[in-house]
Amino acid sequence: MRNIKLTLEYDGSGFCGWQFQPAQRSVQGEVETALQQLTRETIRTTAAGRTDAGVHALGQVINFHTASAHALNVFVKGGNALLPPDVRILDAAEVDEHFSARYSATSRHYFYRISNRPRAIARHYCWYLPLQLDLSAMQQAVKVLRGEIDFESFCQAGSGLDHFRCNVVHAEWHQEQDELVFDICANRFVHNMVRILAGTCVEIGRGALPADAMSSILEARDRRAAGRTAPAHGLTLVKVGYPE
Repeated sequence: MRNIKLTLEYDGSGFCGWQFQPAQRSVQGEVETALQQLTRETIRTTAAGRTDAGVHALGQVINFHTASAHALNVFVKGGNALLPPDVRILDAAEVDEHFSARYSATSRHYFYRISNRPRAIARHYCWYLPLQLDLSAMQQAVKVLRGEIDFESFCQAGSGLDHFRCNVVHAEWHQEQDELVFDICANRFVHNMVRILAGTCVEIGRGALPADAMSSILEARDRRAAGRTAPAHGLTLVKVGYPE
């Protein structure tokens, strides 16, 4: 059996999320259906991250096992011919049999975008907030998000995880024209972590919380201590990292 790794791009607006859900449109469902038509096999995929409903991806990574002898470019071109236009296969590679898109990953990189004006073209890819946010306070707030940290306060309640520790490589806010962008990379993320961090930073940016509140929120290990969960459509999975 071959182990095939695919890199995907998708617009999450019309999906219930990555993971298959009965009677709902999922990215996983669309991709597996296309691959099954292409290979005439039952295909089960593993994804680097199970993005939620409305969340987008520029570099989602999946893998699957197949007996198909198709050349790699057939998985790209043939797969895209069978997929709807809101999901694209960007690249295909054959990998070691032990490779897992989820468990072999060493980092996940996300952007969260906030716009201070209503948008027509990009309205599905950023959170519109008609507020004047203090970018410097938001930048100061995320400086404590470095290294291995317990993010229980920034995880959706009832997630049932064994632990909430994530090793954050970098976390920063920057401005791109009329958007504020939260750029964060870590080895793993707990459920809704980036969206809750973004929502908490908005509370800091609008002055409802002090810039140094992040440390005490982390120490609380209680979801109620953090701010709101930012809307899903502002979040994009940019890239997944693997060992060289």
